[in-house]
Amino acid sequence: METAIQSKVDTWLSGNYDQDVKNEIERLLKENPDEITESFYRNLEFGTGGLRGIMGVGTNRMNKYTVGMATQGFANYLKKTYGNQEIKVAIAHDSRNNSRFFAETTANVFAANGIKVYLFEALRPTPELSFTIRHLKCQGGVVCTASHNPKEYNGYKAYWNDGGQLVPPHDKNVILEVDAITSVSEVKWSGGEANITIIGKDIDDAYISMVKSLSVNPDVIAKQHDLKIVYTPIHGTGITLVPEVLKQFGFTNVTIVDEQSKPDGNFPTVVYPNPEESEAMSIGLKKAKELDADILLGTDPDADRVGIGVKNHKGEWVLVNGNQTAVLACAYMIEARKAKGIAQPNDMVIKTIVTTELIDEVARQNNVACYNVLTGFKWIAELIKEKEGKENYVIGGEESYGLMVGDKLRDKDAISAVAFLCEMAAYEKNNGKTLYEKLLELYVQYGFYLEGLISITKKGMRGQEEIAEMMQGYRDNPPTTINGSKVVKLLDYELKTARDLSAGTSTAIDLPKSNVLQFILEDGSKISARPSGTEPKIKFYFSVNTKLESKEAFDDTLAFLQNRIKGIIEDMKLK
Repeated sequence: METAIQSKVDTWLSGNYDQDVKNEIERLLKENPDEITESFYRNLEFGTGGLRGIMGVGTNRMNKYTVGMATQGFANYLKKTYGNQEIKVAIAHDSRNNSRFFAETTANVFAANGIKVYLFEALRPTPELSFTIRHLKCQGGVVCTASHNPKEYNGYKAYWNDGGQLVPPHDKNVILEVDAITSVSEVKWSGGEANITIIGKDIDDAYISMVKSLSVNPDVIAKQHDLKIVYTPIHGTGITLVPEVLKQFGFTNVTIVDEQSKPDGNFPTVVYPNPEESEAMSIGLKKAKELDADILLGTDPDADRVGIGVKNHKGEWVLVNGNQTAVLACAYMIEARKAKGIAQPNDMVIKTIVTTELIDEVARQNNVACYNVLTGFKWIAELIKEKEGKENYVIGGEESYGLMVGDKLRDKDAISAVAFLCEMAAYEKNNGKTLYEKLLELYVQYGFYLEGLISITKKGMRGQEEIAEMMQGYRDNPPTTINGSKVVKLLDYELKTARDLSAGTSTAIDLPKSNVLQFILEDGSKISARPSGTEPKIKFYFSVNTKLESKEAFDDTLAFLQNRIKGIIEDMKLK
């Protein structure tokens, strides 16, 4: 074992750690030394979004001590920022194993530091936490969740006073404070229990009331109240609010997928509790077919991502991807507001740089401002804050199954998205159409954009290095052609430069630094390379487009665009 790793192990064995933790380390030393290496070879990084990792003993794992040290660092920063003012934080958690324990640990550490804590009585969705921070005028917040990761993982998302996740300068400053905590003895573990207030139904009611106010066409829902809806929370927090929100919207024919209705951190019916995965939606899909439903919806464990299924133009059930869902939602919001006469000249929509450019096109042709930000809803939240009082945010989305309707919270919200998507399905049904038929109409009207995604995982100590080498290779030697089309532009968000490769000129990118590269091809294709900030993986996003002459030409045009993406992947040797 390396000296540095051995030193950390010795510290945990001799230090102020629980005996059961020490026993587990001793067991692993005898039975699984490789696991000890993985658990201690580095400190679990408190990144710009917080913590995320496998649960277990060690400095590189999610446990009481890594959570406590992170909270102490966050508390120190809040106190430095707000001085003698009263500081309030809200805390929520999802259905994962140990999430309640981590939430209570977080609450106790904040409280011991003299901070007023609002702790939810039981599991709640992440978007409700974002809403609560604003509703109770908190200075910060934490939700204990690993979102859609496998069951072995847990995490800790940190929020600021606007209800958005940490952005500059607070993200880096909190990281510095967390890194400065070098020992568990520096953590105030207990002693402030009187500072903790348990919250629940009152906040639920306020949140549900807010979501209900987002409805644009309640009259249409009244006509289509018996829309056949199938919903699965995939063993997560969505079950706490989605049924009630749909009822409040006026929907009367909702079927919950029974096998996945109970919150369970072992996620017994799925491999990945992620609505992006067809396997996670398969039980719901079966139920939707059985009932001949109008729409299927699924949310991830912390209910910030939503996946949907509908019948396609051939009457077959299909899962709609995140880009398509975002297009449908943004187009509906823009068109419905216009039809209702409530559109404002300063309305805006926001999307991320890897989300379909069809949204840009829909907004452009409707004279609505569309802004592109870095990946992650915290950047959408930051731009809303920046434009507050000048422009009117109506909706935002990202390709990874995230939507946020209205500005009363500042994170992606699958609870309101479920209700909103059901309203859209009711609206189209009222017009004799399905959501899928509406999607085809948008393709004919605005252009057919098709997206693809590949994730490449590099595990262990060497994984991050391999990903860094891959990105450096693209920067130093960008390809001149991809799939037979000339690379005309290289956008480097780390260097904040857009290089015109044919003219040899550069312009500045006016966004914060981020380790993302985008290749723009002569034929309009776009390839984005983005290492994950929370996992040892790199994602490649592909976007291709062409004109769709008619709905009847959809299948042939789809095959043409699918072949283009396949050619790009083969040429870049990504499979």
